[in-house]
Amino acid sequence: MNNRYSRQELFPPIGKAGQEKISTKHVLIIGAGALGSANAEALVRAGIGQLTIVDRDYVEWSNLQRQQLYTEEDAEKRLPKVIAAKNRLTAINSSVGIEAVIADASVIELEEWAKQVDLIIDATDNFETRMMINDAAQKHGVPWIYGACVGSYGISYTIIPNKTPCLSCLLETVPLGGLTCDTAGIISPAVNMVVSYQLSEALKILVGNFNSLRSKLVSFDLWKNQYSAIKVDKLKKEDCPSCGKKRSYPYLSFENQTKTAVLCGRDSVQIRPSLPIVRDLEALENVLANQGGTVQRNPYLLSFMVEPHRFVIFKDGRVLVHGTKDISEAKALYHKYLG
Repeated sequence: MNNRYSRQELFPPIGKAGQEKISTKHVLIIGAGALGSANAEALVRAGIGQLTIVDRDYVEWSNLQRQQLYTEEDAEKRLPKVIAAKNRLTAINSSVGIEAVIADASVIELEEWAKQVDLIIDATDNFETRMMINDAAQKHGVPWIYGACVGSYGISYTIIPNKTPCLSCLLETVPLGGLTCDTAGIISPAVNMVVSYQLSEALKILVGNFNSLRSKLVSFDLWKNQYSAIKVDKLKKEDCPSCGKKRSYPYLSFENQTKTAVLCGRDSVQIRPSLPIVRDLEALENVLANQGGTVQRNPYLLSFMVEPHRFVIFKDGRVLVHGTKDISEAKALYHKYLG
């Protein structure tokens, strides 16, 4: 008899009934970096029924220090993170349904996913996406768990639609904005601590034990030995545009979606097409090969190197321009080589 979840079932708040509930749930993770990969592995080991992982990036050598699902081979092949994650996660637990989505999460996709899942875990690296997650979750009544870390500092907060303050409610009071970039570096213990907070809350939600949820926003700095838990229940606003009485869900408006963005902590700019397209990478490889640079392609993306810049082109039309933080320069390079 397979007893792979026996230790989890021996934990009274979960038990066999809770384990059965976990096996029927669908979780969406936005971001497959440090937080996303660790959350994904823990959920797969816990026996989640269905897992959808969304990420726009590929594995690089600098990821290996803290992003536990990935290997040197993944970095050498520049595999999209969600593909590398799915390969590893399937080897860990083949009974879990895993959907890997190579994409920059947009309003259309977020709304569709929110209609299908039981929980959303935030593992993204930018505040624009977090606010879209917040609005989609409020609109469709899906719990979600915010998490972020930088340096030795981390923060987490669980949001239950129609009950707790949403992320938009907290913006004017709680210092959240400083966590959108990892330019100060990061140590893996901070990642693991945030994941522990996120995952424990996730398990409570998945088994339906909402009364045990933490009602406070927690933050910590492991290097400075600091910890705080902020009571935020009184910050819920009746006039909040995301969760108030007259909701407009402003972050689901298309005009609020950035088409270009500087990637956190990197000399890189992402350019996203204004309309959905599908790139023929093989045809593009032939075109770029005649332009004097170095071209490499795998089934998911194409890399084009023209010193000192490198372009990474995905099938969905997104392009990462490495070697600059200047959006205007990135756009000019994009038009010069990619039309």
